[in-house]
Amino acid sequence: MPELPEVEVVRRGLDDHVSGRTIASATIHHPRAVRRHTAGSEDLTSRVVGATITGIARRGKYLWLVLDDQDALLTHLGMSGQMLITSPGAAISRHERARFTFTDGGSDLRFDDQRTFGHLMYDDGGGALPSPIAHIARDPFDPQFDQAAVVARIKTRRTGIKCALLDQTLVSGIGNIYADEALWAARVHGETAAASMSKTRISVVIDAAREVMAAALAQGGTSFDSLYVDVSGSSGYFARSLNVYGLAGQPCPRCGTPIVRKQFMNRSSHYCPSCQRRR
Repeated sequence: MPELPEVEVVRRGLDDHVSGRTIASATIHHPRAVRRHTAGSEDLTSRVVGATITGIARRGKYLWLVLDDQDALLTHLGMSGQMLITSPGAAISRHERARFTFTDGGSDLRFDDQRTFGHLMYDDGGGALPSPIAHIARDPFDPQFDQAAVVARIKTRRTGIKCALLDQTLVSGIGNIYADEALWAARVHGETAAASMSKTRISVVIDAAREVMAAALAQGGTSFDSLYVDVSGSSGYFARSLNVYGLAGQPCPRCGTPIVRKQFMNRSSHYCPSCQRRR
């Protein structure tokens, strides 16, 4: 699933290509794309047509088009969602779920989604922060991110530190890939009880998450397959710089011990059993 760096890459691409443009038409090709918009596809399209995109915003792994400075077209990419800029009138692709054209006659905006876990949703008055994601915490790149307060909240949790990092109500945007990478960088085992850690140590983990996500962002995000791409269809290259995630059995870049893969919450955790001893 695209995490913060990947979603931010898409946000920046959308800002470059669609900000300031007025929507001329909106077509929904698949009902699952708007399943969270309970009023249905016709209602969503009627609301966005004629609106001007005045900004592209993000909170954690969610992004939205700000419409006329006040409303929002909220988007979650799910496992395979793609926001793509395409030439006007281009043929409908196999996995295309929605398309938006613009009054200036320039490039179209497509929402493709092979696995159909992503979605689009209109939120009246949600330009500043859409109501469906009001519970999502700020992420480490947010100018108003209060790290001391976040660390204090994490410190109260009896779960493992990795579970706390993945809790989007505590800190958003950190997914499975970057949690593993941050914990490796900080030399912390993911099952270490958050409550047992000092605030200083928790803060080190948050710093590591910010640093690894910044590095990923600089390389266009992490692409393991063709499902994550930027708005032009290009892959990110941070997968080449990963230290533990997806590298089970390979030597730890720091000490040479083989990386371990362990089942974790229907996903996987990757860590170095020597550098990241559970305490």
